[in-house]
Amino acid sequence: MLSTQEQIKAELKAHNAVLVAHYYVDAKLQTLAEATGGIVSDSLEMARFGQNCDADTIIVAGVKFMGETAKILSPEKRVLVLDTHATCSLDEDCPIDQFSAFCDQHPDRVVVVYANTSAQVKARADWVVTSGSALNVVKHLKDNGKKILWAPDKHLGHYVQTQTNADMLLWQGACVVHERFKADALKVLKVLHPEAAVLVHPESPQEVVALADVVGSTTALINAVKNRKEQTFIIATDNGIFHKMHEIAPNKKLIEAPTMGEGADCESCAHCEWMAMNTLENCLSTLKTGNNEIFINTDIRKKAKNATQKLLDFTT
Repeated sequence: MLSTQEQIKAELKAHNAVLVAHYYVDAKLQTLAEATGGIVSDSLEMARFGQNCDADTIIVAGVKFMGETAKILSPEKRVLVLDTHATCSLDEDCPIDQFSAFCDQHPDRVVVVYANTSAQVKARADWVVTSGSALNVVKHLKDNGKKILWAPDKHLGHYVQTQTNADMLLWQGACVVHERFKADALKVLKVLHPEAAVLVHPESPQEVVALADVVGSTTALINAVKNRKEQTFIIATDNGIFHKMHEIAPNKKLIEAPTMGEGADCESCAHCEWMAMNTLENCLSTLKTGNNEIFINTDIRKKAKNATQKLLDFTT
């Protein structure tokens, strides 16, 4: 009998489908995506890859908003996620009715939303940004005299605000994974490993960001492990990223930043419970059944595409 991986490969070929996976999902899915001509990347690059490939169906191993982003860029393609219940706290913390009312209260501000949001929220925005592009976009808007309404991640928003000195009004959302990182315990870990570089995703609390040698997106943190001279790294982001880091820098030591209090060791529970819902088994089931397809209202999709396209044009 064929293994689950081999069955998925056969189903991908039969349906002219491509598997795109986020850095935070199971390592077996990441390996399978690359082995079958797909990609492992951040959410926007996953969607852009799906848009530019010849596949008729895009299988998204990630969370629901990532499937929506893929559909926004590829409306003519069938987009399937592995589990429709796999969501994101940032998405959940920014319901469209409350967010739209908030925007209406501040009509003088340019609305900039992080990619970790629903299609409806993206449709309400002027710009969609990623953690890797947020600084440059906000600086551009500030240089053009714009005041900004930012959503949903307050920690990423605060980081961007401090780096650009832009006039930003912040929605108060947070990532349940990154918000758990603790500065006091990280200080203890730095003492234990003085040779280590500290890599932090900007969705983390400002006290944790302040301890970092590198603050950046998933891609930026992976590149730091690859390119920096240090041989040891303390990493404050979802531990799913370790698979790619080990792959590109097998001889370097990677330590998880602690999500417990002072006195914690290097063990951490920094893994998104919704990312963990992506498995080989539900990938195969989705391919066989065609379940979990993403649909977006045409008007919402077009508006969300406009806000997303601004970023794509800006970063090209």
